[in-house]
Amino acid sequence: MAKELILGLDVGSSSVRGALFDGRGRMLKRTFVKEERRLAATREGGAEIDAARALRQVVGVIDGVLERAPAGEITQIAACTFWHSLLGIDAKGKPTTAVLGWADNRSREHVAMLRSRLDEAAVHSRTGAHFHSSFWPAKLLWLSAEHKDSWRRTARWCSLGDHLQMQFTGEAASDISMASGTGMLDLREGNWDAELAGFLKLKSAMLPPIAADGAAFPLLAKWRMRWPRLAGALWSPAVADGVANSIGSGSAVPGRAALMLGTSGAVRIVLDEPPARIPEGLWCYRVDARRFIIGGAISDGGGLYDRLKQLLRIDISDAAIGKEMARRGADAHGLTFMPFLAGERSTGYDEFRTGEVRGLTMATDAIDILQAAMESVVYRLAEILGRIESVCPVREVIASGGAITASPVWPQMIADVLGRDIEVNSEPEASLRGAVLLALEKTGKIEFSEAKAAATKRTISFHPKCHDIYQKARERHLRQYEPANKSKTT
Repeated sequence: MAKELILGLDVGSSSVRGALFDGRGRMLKRTFVKEERRLAATREGGAEIDAARALRQVVGVIDGVLERAPAGEITQIAACTFWHSLLGIDAKGKPTTAVLGWADNRSREHVAMLRSRLDEAAVHSRTGAHFHSSFWPAKLLWLSAEHKDSWRRTARWCSLGDHLQMQFTGEAASDISMASGTGMLDLREGNWDAELAGFLKLKSAMLPPIAADGAAFPLLAKWRMRWPRLAGALWSPAVADGVANSIGSGSAVPGRAALMLGTSGAVRIVLDEPPARIPEGLWCYRVDARRFIIGGAISDGGGLYDRLKQLLRIDISDAAIGKEMARRGADAHGLTFMPFLAGERSTGYDEFRTGEVRGLTMATDAIDILQAAMESVVYRLAEILGRIESVCPVREVIASGGAITASPVWPQMIADVLGRDIEVNSEPEASLRGAVLLALEKTGKIEFSEAKAAATKRTISFHPKCHDIYQKARERHLRQYEPANKSKTT
């Protein structure tokens, strides 16, 4: 009997990845294909990609994977795509807008209208999302006000994952994890929030149906002809990349938090039931029909690190930077940095927050500023973790992501700031692996207990003396952070 294979796709904001996996969710590494890309940034705050270009990139990655495919029957296609994307399509399925990413903040002026007309606390309790330009309500208000032609031509609003599924299968159903990241899903009911839909003047047909757990669809004839190896494969609705990352990093166990630090950053924990309350400043989404995921995300992580290296013109190697930071010690610079070069999401959701640095002297150098920025990112992640712990205990922290893997410094900073030992996951493609594991679980091919084991991990032990120093530095950070954060709401 031929070996069964699964095609996995990770359609991210900075790359498209693909590979084949076996029936236990193990990657066939020789089949891995990656295509780099960036969402186009505009001076007005846009972060977008053309929908046709996004489709071509996915097609190209599938072509590349199949060129490397060994013998075996490919029975399933499992994908994840970046959370919070939005585009419009007309009655014929043609895009009426570009794909807007989570970082697109051109709608931020419309957040004030949402806050003045609706009860944000009540909406947050129902949908798990604050009012912010990363979510659909503000984006839809902006589109209706400033892009009237596109608004009139749009028959349905959807995510990039939904659009890809329609292009490949003709089916419109959205995975509940993706729908929950829009800021418009009633989490407990599992349906689109009636108050928000009414406020935005959206008819039910203008939002995609929610896919049943385990739903999967055959490819359209033209794709079966292009890819005979996929003729019998079923496409599972694309899941959210944050959910897939938690699953793939082995963090989908109650009490085990996933700390991800890539271009951006997040701390998340999976729950088997809805939380009794959603703490202020955090979000809550769905994993699937049964599980929930609660946490917070920051916009600046590895992207901030890369940008500062450009601005500060640090030309020594990363390893040398790390050694010098270690020699100087925790908070040796005395600077207070606000890491909001890309704006603020969790925990304050201030649309207009910007980066700041305080305490500069004639002795300050580029490494001081870079180190202060890296430490401040961890302070924000620590604040998220603290709020998670207010509603559920956290026994373990599993760290993963490109910035964690690449940096010799950040993992130790995280352990020292948190004051706890952390596990660093060496799984290089956690989101891709997670999408495959979720699809296998939903279609009944594996039990989750088989899939939850993470890849090889290494333990980073915290240094108590460094933790004590960071505790004081965090207090200084919060004294600078909180007045600006409070002014937003007063």
